[in-house]
Amino acid sequence: MKKLKSIYVKYRHGIPLLIYMVIYLSWFAWLEATNKKNYSIIHVTADDYIPFCEIFVVPYLLWFAYVSAVVLFLFFRNKQEFYRSCVFLFTGMTIFLIISTLWPNGHHLRLAEMPRENIFTRAVSALWQVDTPTNIWPSIHVYNSMGAHFAVIRSAQLEKKKGIKLASGILAISIILSTMFIKQHSVFDVMTGIALGTVMYTFTYRREVVLAARMQKKLKKRISI
Repeated sequence: MKKLKSIYVKYRHGIPLLIYMVIYLSWFAWLEATNKKNYSIIHVTADDYIPFCEIFVVPYLLWFAYVSAVVLFLFFRNKQEFYRSCVFLFTGMTIFLIISTLWPNGHHLRLAEMPRENIFTRAVSALWQVDTPTNIWPSIHVYNSMGAHFAVIRSAQLEKKKGIKLASGILAISIILSTMFIKQHSVFDVMTGIALGTVMYTFTYRREVVLAARMQKKLKKRISI
């Protein structure tokens, strides 16, 4: 019992994550089931100029492992950074759910038939069968990829791991591009996802840097006096 209690005390900071994921997945499943027919179409001119490139299904699917790996790493290595990452992710995901509930949305960008036959087009076809082209704005693939990368570059444990930071940046960018190349999202979804991620970075990470800089200035003034 003591061992179980010690494990609970050590890892109880993960409980909010589990509770939120149950709420998020349940809410999202309900949206996917109800917003199949009556929804507003999202489309911008730039969408018509983006080619279909099935190989980008690879980074698109890697998103699930990428975000999960970053969150788990922070969970075990740095509780404070774990909480900060969860605030970033949960805020954007909740905004997405509210928008999709109040304004059902979707797109008509998917191809009627695949232009060729290979393992990647088959993977895209399988993805399209389980994931409807609805509830797309803003793109959570884009937003959470940014959140995962921000967590990596701001991690104290990874401060000197330049290779990991570079790999994270490349993967995050590849995932963002993949949402458009495999016709999962409109350019509008991607750009608004980036905008939301940028704003949340300011509140979640940049604000701390600004406050620290102000504190240093105040200390310097006191010392000079």
